[in-house]
Amino acid sequence: MYFRILALIALLVVSSYKSAKSQLILDQPPTGDIRTMAEWEEIQALVITWTSYKPLLAEIIKYAQEECKVIVHIPSNSSATNVTNELLNFNVVVGPNVEFRRQSFNTIWIRDYGANSVYMNEVDSLYLVDWKYNRPSRTADDTLPRSYARLLNLNLVQNTVEPNRVVHTGGNFMSDGFGTAFSSNLVLDENPTKTEAQIDAIMQDYMGISRYIKMETLPFDGIHHIDMHMKLLDEETLLMTQYPTGVADGPQIEANLLYILDNYNSVFGTPYKVVRVPSPADAFGDFPDANGDYLTYSNSVFVNKTVLLTSYREEFDTIAYRKYKENLPGYRVQLLDCNDIIGASGAIHCITHSVGVNDPMLISHQALNDTYDTTNAYAVKGIVKHRSGIQQAQLFYRTDSTASFTTLPMTLSADSSDLWEASIPAQSAGTYIQYYIQGFAQSGKTQVRPITAPTGYWSFDVLDSSNVITQIKAIEELFEIALFPNPSNGITCVPVKSLGNLSLKLEVYDINGKLVSNIFNGTTTAGENRFYINTENWEAGVYLVKASTSKGNALQKLVVY
Repeated sequence: MYFRILALIALLVVSSYKSAKSQLILDQPPTGDIRTMAEWEEIQALVITWTSYKPLLAEIIKYAQEECKVIVHIPSNSSATNVTNELLNFNVVVGPNVEFRRQSFNTIWIRDYGANSVYMNEVDSLYLVDWKYNRPSRTADDTLPRSYARLLNLNLVQNTVEPNRVVHTGGNFMSDGFGTAFSSNLVLDENPTKTEAQIDAIMQDYMGISRYIKMETLPFDGIHHIDMHMKLLDEETLLMTQYPTGVADGPQIEANLLYILDNYNSVFGTPYKVVRVPSPADAFGDFPDANGDYLTYSNSVFVNKTVLLTSYREEFDTIAYRKYKENLPGYRVQLLDCNDIIGASGAIHCITHSVGVNDPMLISHQALNDTYDTTNAYAVKGIVKHRSGIQQAQLFYRTDSTASFTTLPMTLSADSSDLWEASIPAQSAGTYIQYYIQGFAQSGKTQVRPITAPTGYWSFDVLDSSNVITQIKAIEELFEIALFPNPSNGITCVPVKSLGNLSLKLEVYDINGKLVSNIFNGTTTAGENRFYINTENWEAGVYLVKASTSKGNALQKLVVY
């Protein structure tokens, strides 16, 4: 009997192991319409390794456990009890959402070797996709995705075997959730046996990336990971690090940004919005071009309704904090001290990785801009999608911050089975409108967007046009001007097209007719000429860009938020 019991136990262990192994799919991309999750989508887990920089790791656990499961990989010679006691020393009480997992690993930098969440058929089966880590000596790190894929009972797809192997790192990748991804050219440099077209094809097959935007690496950022200087806040908003003029990586960052703005629009077909956050000098007053630390505020991480944001010194932190709060309404933005870790060229984003939920509801909407329209209703359209189907979608809006939201049913658009729409009634000038969307799946799943609603919401103003120059004369047969991005909060491009040489004066006026900026005064050549203004420190509001020539004048409205 004893040996029969042992045999049964052995059989159960082997069966369990085989069951876990069956979750792995080696070098086989999922089939169907694949979609890589955006970082602001709902997640079930945040994954970290318990190693160096423990005070920072403890703070991450403290706040992340309030939003989702936190999987803490601990060294094989440690235990959950030991780490729990360590956390108590940091004044962090371990809650039920924290799960410890003993597993060999080499480093803290799990963003780079962790796996990415990908959905088949956009909102269906969740897969984790694992690239070949670009640090071949850290063999234990490269096994970690298998560990938490088994723990969460998720399929793991590994494109680590030729001919589909891609050497890549998570810190050098971000996705908008709709097939666009960004990286530096490091991904090309570390895959020298493959052409860019081949890499793009693999990313399409494994990640559903149909538009892969790559930028020049930065001269003073030694790791060349884009999360050190840029971040997508939503489908159309790029947060970019800003250095003083001509300092450190500032010129290359500006060139990369203009490359994006010149060549690509957001998934909504409109120019990207840009949010600028200054990168300060380190404690010794040095920037990276003088061997200073790479202080970055883009190396943050979304954890459902919380954003964990880097912190260095209060006088700079307050600016970054304000920028995040303004652009992510309703989110808890929690500052975490990163002075110790940043000298190692990484921060919060670099030492965490996210796992999407198994049952996502996808909601996407392009936020409405300020308007002068007091006559027509304001159409709100959004994609709402769930694998069980959407039973109904609703629009919530209010014009009084102290009042309850009014609920409007949304209807399916005739143009799409996933596009829902409703209209907010026209309002008088001076009205401030707040709104959000909620979806209800056939399965009973509900979701809101913004994810922080009703505390967080989209908003826009109905402006008073009485003081605005309303007659805009654009003499298109002679010249035309345009602005992007518009609305603006940083570098804004002012292209001027003309049929011939043009004596041109470009100026910006505020709503009261006061001159704000002289952009250009001289002669342009035929074709397109580009000029730039920086609205980073301008007061929010409406401005007029005026182009004056001997042939005529043109005005364009510029909204600064």
